Amino acid sequence: MKRPRISATSRDSKAPRISACGRPETDRKTQGKHLPEIDLPVVWVRGVRIHAVTEVQCVDHIFRQLSAGCGGWVVTVNLDHLRLFSQDPQYAALCAQASFTVADGMPLVWASYLQGTPLPERVTGSNLIWSLTAAAAKKGRSIFLLGGSPGTARAAAAVLQQRHPALQVVGTLCPAMGCENDPQEIAQLTSVVSTLAPDLVYVGLGKPKQDLLIKQLRAKLPRAWFIGVGISFSFVCGAVPRAPSWMQRLGLEWLHRLVQEPRQLATRYLVQGLPLAVGLLGGVLIQRLRYHMLAHKR
Repeated sequence: MKRPRISATSRDSKAPRISACGRPETDRKTQGKHLPEIDLPVVWVRGVRIHAVTEVQCVDHIFRQLSAGCGGWVVTVNLDHLRLFSQDPQYAALCAQASFTVADGMPLVWASYLQGTPLPERVTGSNLIWSLTAAAAKKGRSIFLLGGSPGTARAAAAVLQQRHPALQVVGTLCPAMGCENDPQEIAQLTSVVSTLAPDLVYVGLGKPKQDLLIKQLRAKLPRAWFIGVGISFSFVCGAVPRAPSWMQRLGLEWLHRLVQEPRQLATRYLVQGLPLAVGLLGGVLIQRLRYHMLAHKR
């Protein structure tokens, strides 16, 4: 198997209590000490916990945790996550372990409004890579880019470095295809990232691969924050143009991607995504109407 190229350069009642390190209450020990708890606002959409925060609040929380010596993991949930969660309970259970879960899809934001528990905004991995990096450069924190199509991690790192000259990019790595099934490749990858010890690790391998890998890496880097960013490296370096802002605001970014890659994405967006979105929003609306009808009868 071809070895990877490595580049190294210098409140809801149902929500689990979250510790100062962003861990569930059942895992609150760090170096033998119990840490104080932090209440973060939570909304539940189709049984999935989502933190009701803005992008600015998300970034602020992550860097406060880094200052406290606490690492974590961010999952940016979209419609495809909901589909996979319903099909694979093990994957759903894995992502439920994330320290921070934000809404990466507008349908989830719309559903939260319809059910009367509004999320403040959409928080995407493709936006967080910019805002977190800007904060990292300002605060003297380091980043590592893992995954992406061949060459995109290195190219994205160069773009981020150019925009933020003070930024510490400690390395990039594009794993070989199928590395998740090769224990030796996983061991090498883990060794490289652990040795460089970045503060932020952007993982662009798509789901569920990036989440499975993050789970393994977190054990070796308990003080780092991991963010699954999917195709974001390609967006950053310009290899794949991102949808214009107005399409993002209207929840039409999927349509832009469909036009770019119709053969690869038609099934995901048209066959799976649209019916799921209609079912999600319709189900929430019907449930809300039933609630109001029962309340009116009382």
